[in-house]
Amino acid sequence: MVETFSSVPKVDFGRLNNPVTKQEELAKLREAIFLVGFLYLTNTGLEDLLHSTHKRIPEFFALSKEVKEKCDMINSPSFLGYTRLGAETTASKTDFREQFDFGSPGVKPWRDDDPFWQQLEGPNQYPDAPDAKETIEEYFTKAGNLAKRFMHLVAESLSLPPATFDQFKGNMDRLKFVKYPAGPPNSQGVGPHKDSTGLFTFLSQDDTGGLQVLNKNGQWIDVPPVEGSLVVNIQQGFEAITGGVCAATTHRVLAPTQRARFSIPFFLGVRLDLTLPELKESAAHIVQRIPVSDDKKKRDVDVASEFLSPLYSCVCSTMPFQSDLSRG
Repeated sequence: MVETFSSVPKVDFGRLNNPVTKQEELAKLREAIFLVGFLYLTNTGLEDLLHSTHKRIPEFFALSKEVKEKCDMINSPSFLGYTRLGAETTASKTDFREQFDFGSPGVKPWRDDDPFWQQLEGPNQYPDAPDAKETIEEYFTKAGNLAKRFMHLVAESLSLPPATFDQFKGNMDRLKFVKYPAGPPNSQGVGPHKDSTGLFTFLSQDDTGGLQVLNKNGQWIDVPPVEGSLVVNIQQGFEAITGGVCAATTHRVLAPTQRARFSIPFFLGVRLDLTLPELKESAAHIVQRIPVSDDKKKRDVDVASEFLSPLYSCVCSTMPFQSDLSRG
């Protein structure tokens, strides 16, 4: 048996921002980053936003098929818009969910003279529902501010300057509204995967349950809902930036059997123009400064990451399909 975890720890965002309690809470954050790759972030100040948004999103999925398909993702080279139930697969099995994908507001359409990777960053397709655009843009603003502050605190927990990871932040973050309809027992909501579009994921769950993470002994650990919290996990972009020392963790969602499950994952985006030589050089420099043992660094740097694969020349070339872009 190896050192691992049997539950997902809680980290208090308010205590992280209080000078009196900051160092104690940073130690808890550091342990969660190194050992688990997942944590509950509580006391964020976004509780009212999470509650109001969860009240709204069932309305989006209650729209008629014709209305939803007007913003079908097939219309978007940036993989933004609506995806119908059963249209995605993970680990060779069909995912039992439907979803809306959005990107940071205000991104302009790709032009022929733009770099090819910018096609992955484009304008939104908003569903035809009252105040949909306003609801989505408010979430982007508030969740984005929290995510950037969290990234600075992670750097501090690793004994790095707060702005260490700012240089890797991308132009566009992503947001999903996801519905997992009730289905037969043992159905796959979304199969085992690691998030791959960026730096960190910030997930707001409803009270249905079903999220599980895989520990290093191969055991699936439940991540039950904690009211008002965000479940935060490392994405493969951050794993690559830290040379594998801060590793992404495999997770999945079991489809509900009694009632639909709704979730809201927000993905803090990584720069898509990062070249592999630049990424490896930055990772080596950062890893040298992270205060963990050489054995820990060696063991974790050897963890496979598609972002560090010699098959690809830049970050954007590791993400050719929507199913690899973002999950939650």
